[in-house]
Amino acid sequence: MKRTGAGVLLVAAVLGAAAGFIADQLLTSAGRATFTPAVTLPILLVLLGAVVVALSLPIRRATRGTGTAPVNPFRALRVAMLAKASSIVGAAIGGLGVGLLIFLTSRPVAPSLGSVGTVVATAVCGALLVVAGLVAEHLCTIRKDDDDEQPGGEEPGLEPRIHGH
Repeated sequence: MKRTGAGVLLVAAVLGAAAGFIADQLLTSAGRATFTPAVTLPILLVLLGAVVVALSLPIRRATRGTGTAPVNPFRALRVAMLAKASSIVGAAIGGLGVGLLIFLTSRPVAPSLGSVGTVVATAVCGALLVVAGLVAEHLCTIRKDDDDEQPGGEEPGLEPRIHGH
């Protein structure tokens, strides 16, 4: 599994920001109130980040030899994929919050303090989820073994086969 790259996170954040700005633009042009995230969304983002990091700690202990149980590779992969997904979702939701904030601050009418506070909290907690996901992903990585260095990764004496020939 490849680690989450900055490009993927940047694309998710930009798409989220565009979605937030466009959603508020469409709502306002239809005569409706702008979208304001629920107060519980930032709380849930922080809790999700804490859970992802907490799930990755036993894997880190087991891979470093300080844990009591061996690493279950399927569990390690699931937690690593959860960490990767969390960082991407965090970037998208953080971008959404930034897009909503850009829309609110670009209007001639000053927005209410409550809506701005929730939007800022959503953007900040989205960034915290990105950080938690990247930390958890790092905690789930294992050290390279000496046998990982073999060219091609095949066993000695076996030739690679091309399918269909």
